[in-house]
Amino acid sequence: MSDAPFRDPRLPVDERVKDLLSRLEPTEKIALLHQYAPAVPRLGLAAHVTGTEALHGVAWLGAATSFPQAVGLGATWNPELVRAVGEAVSTEVRAFHERPPAPGREAPISLNVWAPVVNPLRHPLWGRNEEGYAECPLLTAELATAYAQGLRGDHPVYWRTAPTLKHFLGYNNETDRTTSSSDLRQRVLHEYELPCYRGPVESGAIAAVMPSYNVVNGRPAHVSGYLKDELRRWKHGADLLVCSDAEAPSNLVAAQRHYPDHATGHAAALRAGVDSFTDHGADPQVTAARFTEALERGLVDEADIDAAVARLLTLRIRTGELDPGLDPYAGTGQAVVDCPEHRALARESARQAVVLLRNEDALLPLAPTGTLAVVGPLGDDVLRDWYSGSLTHRTTLLDALRARLGAERVTHTDGLDRIALRSTTTGGYLGAGPDGLLAATAPAVGGSEVFAVQDWGRGVTTVQAHDGRYLTKDDYGLLAATADHPDAWVVQEAFRLERGEDGRTRIQHLGSGRWIAVAAGTGALTTCTTAYEEAEPFVCRLVSAGAAAAARIAAAADTVVVVAGNDPHLNGRETEDRVDLALPPQQEELLRTARAANPRTVLAVVSGHPYAVDWAAREVPAVLWTAHGGQEGGAALADVLLGDAAPTGRLPQTWYRAGQPLPGLLDYDIIAGRLTYQYLDEEPLYPFGHGLGYTAFGYGPLRVSLDDGRVVAALTVTNTGRRAGTETVQLYARALEARHSAPLRLHAFRRVQLAPGEAREVEFAVPLEALGHRDVAHHRWAAPAGRQLLAAAASAGDLRSTAELALPAAESAPRPAHGTTVLARDFNEAQGARIVERSRAEGGEAVEGAGLARLLFHDCDLGGRAGRIRLTVARALPGSAAVEVELDGRVTTVPVPSTGGPQEWTELTAGLAAPASGVHDVRLTLRGALRLDRFGFES
Repeated sequence: MSDAPFRDPRLPVDERVKDLLSRLEPTEKIALLHQYAPAVPRLGLAAHVTGTEALHGVAWLGAATSFPQAVGLGATWNPELVRAVGEAVSTEVRAFHERPPAPGREAPISLNVWAPVVNPLRHPLWGRNEEGYAECPLLTAELATAYAQGLRGDHPVYWRTAPTLKHFLGYNNETDRTTSSSDLRQRVLHEYELPCYRGPVESGAIAAVMPSYNVVNGRPAHVSGYLKDELRRWKHGADLLVCSDAEAPSNLVAAQRHYPDHATGHAAALRAGVDSFTDHGADPQVTAARFTEALERGLVDEADIDAAVARLLTLRIRTGELDPGLDPYAGTGQAVVDCPEHRALARESARQAVVLLRNEDALLPLAPTGTLAVVGPLGDDVLRDWYSGSLTHRTTLLDALRARLGAERVTHTDGLDRIALRSTTTGGYLGAGPDGLLAATAPAVGGSEVFAVQDWGRGVTTVQAHDGRYLTKDDYGLLAATADHPDAWVVQEAFRLERGEDGRTRIQHLGSGRWIAVAAGTGALTTCTTAYEEAEPFVCRLVSAGAAAAARIAAAADTVVVVAGNDPHLNGRETEDRVDLALPPQQEELLRTARAANPRTVLAVVSGHPYAVDWAAREVPAVLWTAHGGQEGGAALADVLLGDAAPTGRLPQTWYRAGQPLPGLLDYDIIAGRLTYQYLDEEPLYPFGHGLGYTAFGYGPLRVSLDDGRVVAALTVTNTGRRAGTETVQLYARALEARHSAPLRLHAFRRVQLAPGEAREVEFAVPLEALGHRDVAHHRWAAPAGRQLLAAAASAGDLRSTAELALPAAESAPRPAHGTTVLARDFNEAQGARIVERSRAEGGEAVEGAGLARLLFHDCDLGGRAGRIRLTVARALPGSAAVEVELDGRVTTVPVPSTGGPQEWTELTAGLAAPASGVHDVRLTLRGALRLDRFGFES
């Protein structure tokens, strides 16, 4: 086969793919649809697998450079840096790809990397907040594009790795994530969600897209019409590989119950645009059998399979599989993994991820003299998240500060309470043996009978033995202090310590839900009972109080740094959303104790999501935030605290106040919910884009003009302080005369490095159309009109220099509504309505009212005379329901009978209470459980 056209690198990729496709047998093509595609020896095709996790470093494959979490990279607001991180990560992926496959694995490590994540950080309680870049579509798209470009490489033909955007579409909740439906009204869809994907795709740096687990507007994302109607129609979208999320194809039947059997579900996903099926682990046989059945039943045809396989083969050719002699990235050596250059980049990216939120009286940077107390367990730890790589080394903040200042000048306490637990059954104290196994047999309390307890809030506790190892459950249900950290899909190191009315403490293992009992004879601890009544009642004795230790060292030091935050495996992660914005109560108390003992207190929050630190924002002089920074996170934070590096990070999302109203996590309508910086009406704790430095900047007047379809905005920025620094100048705009709810929207940003006293002209050029909005009546982007406010800003809450731009008032075309139809989902405003699937077979979207729903349609053109309204409705239940049509205060009531099912549509017509003509707002009220597909007026 060496002379076959598909082996000829001089031919265009599509010709090579066409030739290779023609040589494959139907069974071979079907086998290629699975994530783990077997080899085709007769054609010289090796086994192949899609999917290597590379969100902020190579994950799950062994030691590799660990960079800051994605939200931390988002805080850098630095596309050039993020691109460099992508280059480093993809180079290390190539090195892993060159290693021999692991035992039992046929294919090498995949060059199809599953990153970046571009779901906008719409809601701060999302469990996977750490995986996204920002709440802003523009910032998300620019940073994702940069990371993808780094992953892809610069070669005009061959890709270093093939990036995959995750997760399409409307995915920001872990609660019921496989069954909940994200309602995306048309403006939210086109102005907020889709731009996060479109920018990276149209950059040409994306090879694949992964649909999300959830349902979108009543239809599972893996069969969503938006895959073809939007994604495939964008520039570079036609060749995108669409690879499913893990087990999502089976979810179409199992969890979502959308299809009657798996052959039907898989066929629907393939026709919708899914090409690679990640299902049933490494076994392709189940998927192959389902597609064989689908083909035999006529649910798909060979052309459907060919289209998917062609995109799979395109990816493989682009990553050099068939041309190893020409692939410039082939043979990447192992020395690149965690090489000095990558370590330096990890440290620099972690530095730039640090955001200074508050700095009263210039407490920071810390003076080079004096003593320092570090308080909190996170001060001497480096935590991973689910998509982190295995760390080659850990540099904690405590280690870095002691290396810089000397161990004698830096004290530390984790601030945790130490307890001893005595079994009422054995009378012995709980202790950990040399092998870590726990037994309640010790006659007295010594070192191994003392345990540190960390309360993460909401009843979630981790417990550490005297040597720092965590209590965990082994495969036999026994408890042992053997875990390095909580670090598994089902966390085995989380417990609930519950004090009963009898004063005794009972312990529940949260991973299994079982209660802890003491085994007769051995005194070993087991998770053998599901009943609270059968749990061992321990006598809990406080050995030492963590707050007292914190107060002692805080009072004795010149300055205190309290390190608080989250463990990425607990109380918020994939499969688990957060329930509030509060710091864990134990950490809040530790902070207040330290502040009471020493007014020179710094709070450093290390977390993958925002917290409502209202008290600290009032009472603590200096507050910083950084995401978990990977292997160099502690060193980078020390660099900023000591002034070796100035803080340049900016918040990638809004930090809300405690008690500030937030819509429900499943409410995706950011317009009606007034969510994110774009629509927020109340002042937040810290606004999007906020971040201080160690110097100050002045903003000159903003000058705006129009130039060849662009808005040009320019100003002079001056460093007015005594230290060099970097300012991130942000350009926002808002329509001042819009009839629709107009957002404050970021349109451009630039990092400017200035020496003390230096001034620089900063200019932005923004396409004029970017100031527009989605015209839901005509399914297009509307050009801006009327007065526009433009602002050069230090954050969304600090608009430093503003100007107005007057644009011609465009003639607003009314919405055609006479002799045609208006889709119900294209409303301007709605209350109490859900967007649902119109047809299981054909897709489409309709609107559902469960009891009372109101829809408003602006400027409907009723023509010369409208005397009747035509409604397409569906209703499953018997009883009374109706659509009320209001025109100029006159209401027409149209009763809606049962149609036999929620997707059994029928057309109703009714005379209007009074004929109408010309342009009117139309208000529809849906009373009762019914669905509305469309409506229109006729004479």
